[in-house]
Amino acid sequence: MVCGKSVFLGIMGIGGQEMLLIVLACLLLFGGKKIPELMRGLGRGVREFKRGQEEEPQPDEEESQTDEDKTHSERPT
Repeated sequence: MVCGKSVFLGIMGIGGQEMLLIVLACLLLFGGKKIPELMRGLGRGVREFKRGQEEEPQPDEEESQTDEDKTHSERPT
């Protein structure tokens, strides 16, 4: 059985040396303290996105108010 990561990296054409180079470049650009904060924020964003997909879409208050305003202005008096 083939590991999912190796198949993904094979499709992308990225080998081990390229991944190491990317990780080192990120470490140099952002520093060791900033990377965990960035990953934490990314994880929260992904979690919020998944939570938003699971919930039923609810109309925003602003959208419902503007829709009501449009219907009131379109009706003849």
